[in-house]
Amino acid sequence: MAASSFVSLSLDPPLVAVCIQKTSTSWPRLRRLRRLGLSVLAQDQEDACVRLSGKGDRFSDIDWVPTADGAVFVSGASVWLECSLFNEVPGGDHTIAMLEIHRLHTEPGVAPLVFHGSAFRRLEVAVDTEVASGSPGSPM
Repeated sequence: MAASSFVSLSLDPPLVAVCIQKTSTSWPRLRRLRRLGLSVLAQDQEDACVRLSGKGDRFSDIDWVPTADGAVFVSGASVWLECSLFNEVPGGDHTIAMLEIHRLHTEPGVAPLVFHGSAFRRLEVAVDTEVASGSPGSPM
């Protein structure tokens, strides 16, 4: 399943929120699990994102890793978050699921996949040309 929105929510306790369409047939089953695996896909995993957001066997042709607690992670993702359902609230045509983070793993140097403006995007480091080309002692 692919979530339409993912945000940091709280540091204490550590929470993230995902927005799930109310028409999802996966969420009613997933929400009952002890642990949920949340994978922040890498920028080269567009095909995996499309497959995971579709119907049918979403994990065919996708390498994944299970944990002892039952969470499932997509191999090659930039971040793995092992979570449990903390709370959920209605949000229009979506359910806002608040997930408590129990464990996380990051892959340094692996940029995340971003979906913005109805298209996949890549994050790039912005360079302030004015600061970069300024002479020593120039105001910033």
